[in-house]
Amino acid sequence: MEMNFEELLDKMTEFIKTEANTKTVVGESFTVGEFTCVPVVKIGMGFGSGGGSGDAPKSGKGQGGGAGLGMGIQPMGFLVTRGSEISFLSTGKNSKGLSAMFEKIPDLMENMMKKKDKAASE
Repeated sequence: MEMNFEELLDKMTEFIKTEANTKTVVGESFTVGEFTCVPVVKIGMGFGSGGGSGDAPKSGKGQGGGAGLGMGIQPMGFLVTRGSEISFLSTGKNSKGLSAMFEKIPDLMENMMKKKDKAASE
């Protein structure tokens, strides 16, 4: 059996392309009112391969090979934009993640209304 490492690498690369993205982990961008939220993920991976062939005195010729891929994908947070403003909302251990973002929306709306009222009165 002959090993085709190029074909194997192509298949692994194709797997990475389809699996290592925010859509498979968190989903696509979404909009809440004036806010656009873009998911951010952290991807780590390791890859290794090897092969060899040789002659053994009693068993004849032999060859072998193998490859492996390990991958981890972790949601990190969201880039939250409104107009020209942008901020990062973490989903890490020290954050409430998405629920924290939704908790901030009433305060943001209130601040917007105050600014609008202030601008209208001036």
